[in-house]
Amino acid sequence: MTETLARARTHRTRKDQPARAQRAGEGIARFDHLTYRYPASGDPALVGIDLALEPGLTLVAGGSASGKSSLLRVLNGLVPHFHGGAIRGEATVLGESVIQTPTRRLSRKVGFVFQDPESQFVFNTVLHEVAFGLENLAVPPLQISDRVDEALHAVGVGHLRHRRLAELSGGERQRVALASALAMRPSLLALDEPTSQLDAAGADAFMSACLSLARSGTSLAIAEHRIDRLLPEADQVLVMDHGRAFGPGSPAAILDRLPHPPAIVELGRRLGWDPPPLSIAEARALAPRLRRSIPEPVRPPAGPAAWEFRAAAIGPGREPVLADLDLGGGAGEVVVLVGANGSGKTTLLRAIAGLIPTRSGTATRRPGRIAYLPQDPSVVLHRATVLDEVQLTLSRAGSGERAGVILAELGLLEVAGRYPRDLSGGQRQRTAIAAIVAGSPSLVLLDEPTRGMDGDARKALARVITGLRDGGSAVVLATHDLDLAARVADRVIELDGGAARELGEPELALSGESAIATQVGRLYPGGPVTVEGVLARL
Repeated sequence: MTETLARARTHRTRKDQPARAQRAGEGIARFDHLTYRYPASGDPALVGIDLALEPGLTLVAGGSASGKSSLLRVLNGLVPHFHGGAIRGEATVLGESVIQTPTRRLSRKVGFVFQDPESQFVFNTVLHEVAFGLENLAVPPLQISDRVDEALHAVGVGHLRHRRLAELSGGERQRVALASALAMRPSLLALDEPTSQLDAAGADAFMSACLSLARSGTSLAIAEHRIDRLLPEADQVLVMDHGRAFGPGSPAAILDRLPHPPAIVELGRRLGWDPPPLSIAEARALAPRLRRSIPEPVRPPAGPAAWEFRAAAIGPGREPVLADLDLGGGAGEVVVLVGANGSGKTTLLRAIAGLIPTRSGTATRRPGRIAYLPQDPSVVLHRATVLDEVQLTLSRAGSGERAGVILAELGLLEVAGRYPRDLSGGQRQRTAIAAIVAGSPSLVLLDEPTRGMDGDARKALARVITGLRDGGSAVVLATHDLDLAARVADRVIELDGGAARELGEPELALSGESAIATQVGRLYPGGPVTVEGVLARL
């Protein structure tokens, strides 16, 4: 480790010591030999959890179905009071026994935001949704208005105060769910994949709001797969693996336990940096110089046009969301759509699928089956088992492909006989993808496909996408997952202000000081933008 990096880490630790020392011994949650099994489930979701969480910001990391969500649900009593099942041991949160305290009482102290924010909405409008919990607590109306505005502005959606939830993008709905929890001013806030649908600016605003809350005395427990922003700032990190907990410990102390570390940590490991960097600033002090270029593998040009808009305006409301569109994509090509929440990515995907007519101009698409994954995977899952979902698609497509092939590619063989809606969020997402892309569709449209996925699942998805492209499918995906974009994109298109702008290849689009640069891309303007790209140039 360089002296510069050592001094930076020492300074950060010393800076935090006074606040942490003041709070020492005031643990917010304690688990004593806690084991929990969901109803009708074979394996326990939590196994012998024995730990204490201190105040501040706790990052809960781990793979899909590792127990992250179950652990968070213990904090507000959803486990076991809502889900049922069998529980042994004890859990105490903010001085209350979870097993003996009703959820309605715990919920006054512990705020919670689910992986799927849509599932917790009660009202149709943003204002009423955020005010709902406060009204239940009989907070005076003037205070309700102030606290609603405060919460909405904290997550950057004050301008949506009077909007209908159905009109919002997935990322905007996620921010509204966060605001609903913040408005209650809980002592502990549990967040399950809160940035999974947020754009870069939204994720940064969320991170700032979390740090501000932690400094003001609100503790946070955040389960995330995208941990690059949270890892350097976390007070403690807890890693879940098959229902067992490791830690908590400091970010530096727990690095070796992380199953899917951020790109700069992985780069540091591959290059032998000890310890690996936690932040971009630390990585820049260590990043090696690279050869300017290496021979790129020659890919065949995109095939005939698979979808195309000319002078098109699209949008479901009175005013078009996107106007003067002149863009398209070819067979055997992956086009990645990026842009802020509400910029029109979902609208464009739905227009390509033919679900929204053009208001003016022309739209064309080549004949063939269209596979469309919406942001909420549950809407495409209706069968009794994961295997049934895939077999239905293959049957309708008249394909001789075996269902086991796509299930194996996406790591779903072990859950092939399970009911899809009983799976973890990441497994449910992969099931929906398997169900729509089986049978070689002509056009594949994916809206936030990595929602709830861990690192292994995202890599598997990247292989599936490139396989579809190499098989001649045209692929268009909208995502805030920049690492996925770096792995699979042939072209990147940014949507902003009702217009579409071509950004070119990933090494240009996702590097330098751009708001959509990957972690590696921030180290190397002009590319590479992936760990593999760096290693190839050394």
